[in-house]
Amino acid sequence: MRKKLFKWHSYGAIIALLPIFIVSITGSILVFKVELDTLLRPEHMSVAAQPNAPRMPLDQMMQQVVTTHTDFELAGWELFDDKRRSDAGYLMMRGTDDWYKIYLDQYQGKLLSEPQPMGHYLTDWLLDLHYTFLLHTQGAVVGFVVALVMLFLGISGVVLYRRFWAKLFTLRLSAAKRILYSDFHKFTGIISSPVLIIIAFTGAYWNFVVLQHEAEHALEGHHYIEAPYHSPEISFEALRLQAEQELATFKAGYLSIPHEPDEQITFWGEVATGNPLTSEYASTVTFDKSTGELIATFDIREASNTAVVLDSFRKLHFGYFAGLPSRIIWCVLGLMPVLLGITGLVMYLIRKRKINAG
Repeated sequence: MRKKLFKWHSYGAIIALLPIFIVSITGSILVFKVELDTLLRPEHMSVAAQPNAPRMPLDQMMQQVVTTHTDFELAGWELFDDKRRSDAGYLMMRGTDDWYKIYLDQYQGKLLSEPQPMGHYLTDWLLDLHYTFLLHTQGAVVGFVVALVMLFLGISGVVLYRRFWAKLFTLRLSAAKRILYSDFHKFTGIISSPVLIIIAFTGAYWNFVVLQHEAEHALEGHHYIEAPYHSPEISFEALRLQAEQELATFKAGYLSIPHEPDEQITFWGEVATGNPLTSEYASTVTFDKSTGELIATFDIREASNTAVVLDSFRKLHFGYFAGLPSRIIWCVLGLMPVLLGITGLVMYLIRKRKINAG
């Protein structure tokens, strides 16, 4: 049984070697996506506001976007109020399902960029490469399979080398090259396996959710936005303020604006909890797109254990649940599949050469 598992472990690693390299490298970079964006594009990402500066009303900023860029309709809005990071608007070009992004200074009501396709900027392109290999829905299928392979490799590696725990910090440096590569491979795999299993499992889940969503929309048929689906009488700023009253300590972080006929207006945000894994989009407040009346609230503090666990996948995947230290650990250990792939490939070639020579 162990020989068969080792065989499948080796074949799985070889087959998925390149996509795993891509996912590993891009994922480690994207742990620091915001910092990289701020470094590369401070004119888009950064604002300089006084500590007591109020946000501009959402309606005023949204109106500025759609009147300046008349070929687009708003589909989402990312809200920040830390006096340092800019807001971001998400748009769809009329008659298409193409998404664009625009940045705004939420304290001065100033447009900081032009609408650009979602993969236009470097880190956004890396994000698309990470999740879909630049192949859209087909790429999400590939990503789902790769995540499952990574999960299998992580679990099978622990099973195969579980006895290595006893000699975890002993590398036989004077041994033959094959043994040294084998020791290093086991050492790296055992050290990184808990994090890699978490990353693979959460990544597989997210790709599955995306594929499920795409399948549902394929059955319903595509609707290309031509005009707003919400009433022009709706005040998004008034709804934001109401949302923050509906749930205690609720702070809106993202506004989902209807871009499909059956969608409503939803604010996603965070609430004060004692759980460090609770995400900044864990709770929601939903309003009717025609009347602005409250439809529903979802408070993660009152949710089922299943909902709490699923929400934790966001922070677990990118490792920002404990600030900078956990992000550094996730960044470093997220690169371990590259080392595992290289050492595993070298061991495979040495073993194959030995077999051919014998």
